[in-house]
Amino acid sequence: MTDMPLTGTATLATLPYALPECGHSRVALFAIRRMGAHGLGDARAAHVLFSTFGESFRRPLTLLRAFMADMAASAMQPIAIAPCCCARMTPAERTLLSVLARVETRSDSARLLMQDLLGQRGVDGVLASAAAVAAAFADEGRPLAM
Repeated sequence: MTDMPLTGTATLATLPYALPECGHSRVALFAIRRMGAHGLGDARAAHVLFSTFGESFRRPLTLLRAFMADMAASAMQPIAIAPCCCARMTPAERTLLSVLARVETRSDSARLLMQDLLGQRGVDGVLASAAAVAAAFADEGRPLAM
């Protein structure tokens, strides 16, 4: 079998969505990607949140770590996360950001998305973590949007 170069079509099939226009959502996505690939204690994820939130970085960082841990513990199927350098998103990443953006305003929609993402119906704990993350960003003047 020969190695075939990745074509634009293959990239669009595996990473079909553009990055969010909202800069705050891009920060959240970067931290999610770093923690998903390198663990909850990733220094670069902590640094980007420190750079974004300044002295108030601890709350968003801690809540994002808890959210990631809750998702990992509750997921019944893999959640595809792209490397940090990718300029596009996986369907799972888009779903995650959509949940974070709408968990406080359209909770029924967020619940359905989270159920599909995790592959199970009992998602109350994970949704509570998502709401806490969204509130932490919003309270610091950085609401998440899709």
